[in-house]
Amino acid sequence: MNKRALAELLLVLITLIWGATFVVVKGALNDASPLPFIAIRFTLAGILLLLVLARGRIDREALVPGLILGIFLSVGYGCQTWGLLSTTPSKAAFITGFSVILVPLLMVFWGFPLRGGSLVAGAFGLAGLYFLFAPSGPSGPSGLPGIGGVNRGDLLVLLGAVAFAVQIVLVGVYTRRVSFLHLVPVQILTVGLLAAVAWPLSPRPVLHLTPRLIVAVIVTAVFATAFAFSVQNWAQQFTPPAHTALIFALEPVFAAITSRLALGEHLGKRVVIGSALILAGMLFSEIWGGVRPSPVEG
Repeated sequence: MNKRALAELLLVLITLIWGATFVVVKGALNDASPLPFIAIRFTLAGILLLLVLARGRIDREALVPGLILGIFLSVGYGCQTWGLLSTTPSKAAFITGFSVILVPLLMVFWGFPLRGGSLVAGAFGLAGLYFLFAPSGPSGPSGLPGIGGVNRGDLLVLLGAVAFAVQIVLVGVYTRRVSFLHLVPVQILTVGLLAAVAWPLSPRPVLHLTPRLIVAVIVTAVFATAFAFSVQNWAQQFTPPAHTALIFALEPVFAAITSRLALGEHLGKRVVIGSALILAGMLFSEIWGGVRPSPVEG
């Protein structure tokens, strides 16, 4: 097997891991409240990344950019994890995928041109969110679903998607002058440390070290964060951008399949339509939008 084939196979593997993470986190939240879970997951992953990517040494120039990126990651993962308490894994995955569409729109503020593909992607994404946010709401005069199906979890995941999009744009800015190998550990450790500091302040924090929670921590910290970031950094040297984009767009699809198999989640007609529209928007954004952002993991 040549390096390009191996790279694309590994990208599919980590995309599958990211998609399945939504189900894993959903289960872990039965044994731990969001802040304790995030603190343990990202502190462990950050230590592993510090040893593997940065070789135990952080460039001083990476500290401030890494802290800023870590703050946005904290907002993103915090909102996503809290949102999973009251929404489904597949729905959360497709809403999070909306961040891919937001990235080229946000990059206009940094002087990048806005292309037609980005506008089409945004239209698809907004239409998809409309259907996802109203899976059971009453129909309006036009026969389209109302907004009665929106819940707090959906809105939290959407806010997390916005934070992820800002983080992705800033990564593109900061990596022009700071090595990605040093930025990633600082980001991940910042998320873990901020969650650990906020842990005692959260109302009624819960942490039961059950086998299910231990497995969830291992999967998300070791595989979905430390391993996946390392593999991604290597694999994208050998695969074309269009191929990489198509593979990354499979993440919410894997999440929906995993949620169906593991939890028996029923995907209603409106959820399927909304998910398909967001997936179409992701593909437009990645292939014709002119910007190829890194993916947002679960």
